[in-house]
Formats: sequence, C-alpha cells, structure tokens
Amino acid sequence: MTPVTTFKGKNVALFGLGGSGLSTARALMAGGAHVHAWDDGEAGRLKAVANGVPLDDLSQVDWSRISALALSPGVPLTHPEPHWTVKLAKAAGIEIIGDIELFCRERAAHTGGSPFIAITGTNGKSTTTALIAHILREAGRDVQLGGNIGVPILDLEPPSDERIHVIECSSFQIDLTPSLNPTIGILINLTPDHIDRHGTMENYAAIKERLVAGAEVALVGVDDPCTHAIGARLSAEPRDGQRVTPVSGARALEWGFYVENGDVHFREQGHAPEEAEQLASLKDARALRGAHNAQNAAFAAAAAWECGLEDEEIAAGVASYPGLPHRMEEVGRIERALFVNDSKATNADAAEKALASFTDIYWIIGGKAKEGGVEPLRPYFPRIRKAYLIGHASDDFARTLEGALPYERCETLDVATTKAAFDALDGDAQEPIVLLSPACASYDQFANFEARGDAFRGLVHGLPAVIAARRGEHP
Repeated sequence: MTPVTTFKGKNVALFGLGGSGLSTARALMAGGAHVHAWDDGEAGRLKAVANGVPLDDLSQVDWSRISALALSPGVPLTHPEPHWTVKLAKAAGIEIIGDIELFCRERAAHTGGSPFIAITGTNGKSTTTALIAHILREAGRDVQLGGNIGVPILDLEPPSDERIHVIECSSFQIDLTPSLNPTIGILINLTPDHIDRHGTMENYAAIKERLVAGAEVALVGVDDPCTHAIGARLSAEPRDGQRVTPVSGARALEWGFYVENGDVHFREQGHAPEEAEQLASLKDARALRGAHNAQNAAFAAAAAWECGLEDEEIAAGVASYPGLPHRMEEVGRIERALFVNDSKATNADAAEKALASFTDIYWIIGGKAKEGGVEPLRPYFPRIRKAYLIGHASDDFARTLEGALPYERCETLDVATTKAAFDALDGDAQEPIVLLSPACASYDQFANFEARGDAFRGLVHGLPAVIAARRGEHP
C-alpha cells in the first residue's frame, strides 16, 4: 500500500466504493486523513463497512469542512452530466481528484520524482503496460504494475528512487489527475471511444494528451491522425527539458522508435537508416502476433530503452513475454492444432486483430451481439476454415456467414470447442488454429469475458481425454 500522507488530518469526501474506491479509502486512512465515504449502491456501502471504512452520507455533510472529493473513475465527472457529488463539490469550491492524483502527490512529496511510466491510448494499453513491466522485471528491476490494469495504484508499494511504477491510465483516471507528470508518458493511439463520458472526440483526445504533455519523456504514436497531431504540437512547443519522440508500429521513421520487417528499431535524429539500432525481434514473439502488437512492442521497447536497458535485455524480455489472459492467449496445443483464447474480443474491431494474425482458423464466435455484428469481418473470411456459432447471436451470424464460409450451430461453448477440435485435427492444415474470438459480449451465457475465457481454457485442457475416447484409446 501507498499511504496518502498529503491529506493527513484533513477531511476527505470519497464517492464510489468499488475496488479503486476502497483502495483509496484505505490509503487515505493509513496516511491519517479523515475519510467520509459514500456510494449510491447498498452493495458498495456494505463492502466499505466490512473493510472498516467509515460511511457518511455526502448529501448531508458540511462541505465547508471538506478538503477534497476523491472520486472513483467510473463516476461521471462531466458527461452525460456531473454526478451529484461533483455538483456539490464544485459549488463548495473543492477540488475533485482520483487515486492516481493522490499517488502523484505522494511521489512529489516523498521522492521528488521517482521512476513512473504512465501509459494510455484507445487500444493496446493493457498489453503495452504488461509488456513494459515484464521486460523491466526480466532485467532485474523492481517494478510495480497496476492502475487501470489489475491492481489499484494505491495498493502498490510506495514510490521510491529504486522502484519503477508502470501504470495504465484510462481517460477517466487522467481527467481526475491534474498534476500528472510521469517520467515517461506513452500515448499509443486514438480512435473514438467513451464519447458518452467526454462529450466529443476533441475532449477525449485533449484528456489523453495531458498524460504526455506533462511527461519528462513523451513517447507519442504517429500511426493515426490524432496522435500524430498531438506529437507534432508537443514537439513544436515542448516544456522545459521535455523530450518528445515519435513511435510507429507500421513504418520506418526518419528518427524515433519503429518496427520494420518484424524488428523494433531506434534511429537517432540525423543518423542514416543503416545506423538504426535494433532493440528486439518480433519474429519469435508468439504472444505479440499482429500489426497491433507491433505497435505495442515498439512502445514497450522504447520505454525500456529510455529506462537504460541494454538492447539484449529488451530483446530477451520481448521474446519471453507470455501475453495477457484472454488476448490472443495460447492456452494449449494438441498434436498440430493450436488453441487460442481471445475472449476479450467482444466486438468485431477486436476480433479483427486475431483474424488478421492467423490462417486456417476454426473460429468460435457468438454471445450477445454488438451493433454491426460480424459483417465488417468479411474480408477475413478466406482465412477461416469453419465457424462455430454459440449463444444469442447465432441467428444473426448465420445470416451473415451463409454462402460465405462453412458454419455449424453449436449453441454452447463446450460443444463448439469439441467440434472445432475434431475438425481441426481431421483437416489437412499444417497448423490449424482453434480460435475463440467471439466478437460479442459474454453475458448471455457468462458473467464476463474472463469467465468465458477461463471456461474455454478448461475445456481445452480436458480435450486430450475426449479425443482419446473418440479414438478408442486410453487417455
């Protein structure tokens, strides 16, 4: 835990008692603050009581006694309209902040600026964050990984000069962090997202930009128009001492970090192309397949290089990265068939990345369909040997696939996994891929995409016995 001492002896209102809210409450209390916590839901309030967090109805408190409102990132700050606690805090002239802001203040108060890598973007944040942490850990560094991925930031060990915090930041978290000033700030890419919470794409992009605008070293993507414009703007008017460096996963750059022919390079300004430094190869990095992962790897290698790692250490970390659960996760191999869990692909855009990364695919799809279905994936149908339909979306998906590729209605994941495995092993593909990339939400049959992916992993682990029984063999 990182105790929040910067509010010692002060009254802090806290709204939102999910995981990060409870973490914030505990950290504030450990640092000596007087916490007044509340949640609109009874379940959140009961959790707070079970964790020893004092409750206080914030609609009834004397806001003139409150120093700050600590707001959970899931609570609306501006759109579609400010939450009622936000309105009360603004009326009282009280600052509204989040857990990452509290961490930044502790970092400034106690270390003056310990190593802190902050990562944001629309897509690839989690993979890039986890990959950076993996490379640094493999090189023997003391790393704390968290934020929007896994562990709330204030549950991590406190900042210190010998410890590197690697933190994924959502736009909601950045919006609650006015003093965000990482050692290394990373902006991967930008496409429209969370517009309901930010009002416009311009507002969303401006919030994301703040992460790199405040960084000592700003690593900014150039593979989409929005980030390219942000990088150009920061380069034209950098803060005192700030370095702004372009990063591409798609093409060679005149200078900066980029991927070319499956290798990550760094080229200094004014140097010839042949003088570019090779940092890592993606050719044998099985957990980093696909163009989107080339971009993620370029940023991760850039961050590691900026942390002072040797090229050999970066290359070893990239090659050994195991990947994140449910994101093109290789969960098993049976004979020549590879089984891939991409349960995180809850829409067509996400599923596209897996379909673009493999051929000879036996594709398990379905669940609760998102708008647009799988029609946008038609260009990838030639890569697919057969589709296996599950869940609520089966009728809609069958209409899309009819006449375009073979499919079978399976209804449930267990039936689909078994049939796909048998077809893959009976076929003539050299390395058939049984791919769960549903292009759907999970909640028609599963609580969440993690539960769906875990179920698939368990089914794959049980397949050898099923296959042996089918063949009349002893498992």
